[in-house]
Parts: sequence; structure tokens; C-alpha cells
Amino acid sequence: MSRRVRLALQLAVSGGILVFLLLQIDVRSTIELVRSSHWGYVVLAFVVFLSTTWLMAWRWQVLLAAKGIHEPLGWLTRLYFVGYAAGQVLPTSMGGDAVRIVEHARRRPEAKADVAGAVLLERVVGATGTLILVAFGLAIAIGRYDDLALLIWVEAVGVASVMVLGVLMFSRRTRRLLEERIFPLGRRVKVDRPLERVHYALHGYRDHRGVLAAALALTIGTQALRLAAIWLCGEAVGVDVSPVVYVILGPLLFLVMLVPFTINGLGVREAFFVAFLGRFGVDADAAFATGFLFYAVTVAVSLPGAVLMLWGGGRRSAPRAGSGTPAREPHA
Repeated sequence: MSRRVRLALQLAVSGGILVFLLLQIDVRSTIELVRSSHWGYVVLAFVVFLSTTWLMAWRWQVLLAAKGIHEPLGWLTRLYFVGYAAGQVLPTSMGGDAVRIVEHARRRPEAKADVAGAVLLERVVGATGTLILVAFGLAIAIGRYDDLALLIWVEAVGVASVMVLGVLMFSRRTRRLLEERIFPLGRRVKVDRPLERVHYALHGYRDHRGVLAAALALTIGTQALRLAAIWLCGEAVGVDVSPVVYVILGPLLFLVMLVPFTINGLGVREAFFVAFLGRFGVDADAAFATGFLFYAVTVAVSLPGAVLMLWGGGRRSAPRAGSGTPAREPHA
């Protein structure tokens, strides 16, 4: 499928979802809710969300350092902002990850596998932190709220998926199976060696358990702050629900945002807010307004990255660093 066709389909899906949502809400009432928002809450949500960028860049720095790649925190933070900006026009938040991998690989051509592995591991650690927060929220919510069976199933599927990923990345037996049976299938399209090198880079983290624990702790702290930002957006439009609701909503939203059918989750995000908050007695207008304000906050945080992209992206943000320690050949 060509890029233009894929983009057209994503825009069509986003547009269709948004049209459906607009038919479910009172547009005038929703606009009035946004206009009359308590903007102090919105500004505070922006500051909180902005601060998480440094924590995520720190996590990235920790993972890279485990492979002997030492980058300035300021440069990694700037590249994270560039990823945010790119993610506004690319499918899901993983579009920004691809930009970070490409930009960093240009800076570290001798360590492309380790560069890609660190970003991919960020996603796995992020999903693990998300599931931990969902489990925490469900543990508190059980007994307070009814009809949580679907959410429990989602959590169970998520945990199973992360466990499978963990086995694929860190098991020695699985690594041998991938080397002998799976990776050779990519020889015809010449992706067998890149896949093997990236997997080798990921597999190497099994010897850095302290690094993985630190990355997980930073992830949980980051996502807890982002939950606070979502709660502040709800407070801004007068949504009156327990913070426990946001402890469940936020992590599930982060997972939903990975769905690659729309541009940066446009439409899917708003539909999730309406559907989820509706389960807790929030009317569709206020739920949509909450989702819109949170989207506005994320767009505002991406603006510094847009400026950096216009000025040359991450490559001009810092002088070229010395060589790191690249991933060795799997069979060396």
C-alpha cells in the first residue's frame, strides 16, 4: 500500500470517528465547556506534561548508557521534542519513536542496532509500567465500581502480551530458535541481519537488571504525572469523578494511542474519553471536552519540537559525540 493511500485511509478513519462523535454530543455545549474552562488547570496540566519529557529522556539516557552510548541529557530531550512534533502527523505515538531512531542512528552510525534497541525497549518498559498502573487502579476500583470485567480482560491480555515479549527478548532458547528458524526467512528482502542485530541488542539487556528496574521506575513516575495532567484537564471542565478513574483511564489511553489506524490517534482518543468516562456517569459533552483539552496540551508540548525540526532536527542540536560501544555481531 502506497504512503498516499495509507494516509488517505487514516484520515478517512479519523474523520469518520469524529463525525460520529459530533453526532453524539451537543457541539455548542461542548464548545462552551471548553471556552469556560478553568485555564489555570489547563496551564498546570501543560507544565506537568512538559516536565515528563525530561524524565523520559532520562530513561532513554539510562538505557543507552548500559550499552556504552553516552549522550547529553539536553540533546536527548531535544530529540524527544522532535519526536513529539513528528508524532502529531504520523500514525500513533510510535511515529515519533521512528524519527528518534533515524535521527540518533545518523549521529551514531556505528551503533544503529543499539540505538534502535534502546527505543524499542522503551516501548516495552512503557507498556509494562502502564499495565502496573492499570492493575493498581483496578485493585482500588474493585468494590467501588461495577462492570469492570472488560477492563480486567484487557489487563490480562496486556500482561500476557508483555510476558511473551519478555520471553522473545530475553530467553536464550528463544534466541536460538529465532536465529535458526525465524530470522533466515527475511533473507530474500535483506532484513535478516538487521533483525538479528536489533534482537541481539535487546537480548543484551538481560544482563542489566538494575538498568531495567531504573527504567521501569522512571516510567511509572512519568505516567503517574501524565495521569495528573489528564485529571487536571477533567477538572478544568468540571468533570467530577474520583482520581481512581483516571488511574485506570490514563494507562488504557496510552495503549489505545498505539492503534495505527489514525493520525496520532485523532478520533480514537476522543472516542475513548467519551466511552470510558461515560461508564462513570460523565456526559458525552464533558468527556469530549476533557479529551480535546488533553489533546491541546499534547500539541502545545510538541511545539518546541516543531521549531527544532525547522532548524534542522536533532542533528544540529548538539555537536557530534564520540563513538559509543556498538552491538557486537551475534556470532562473533
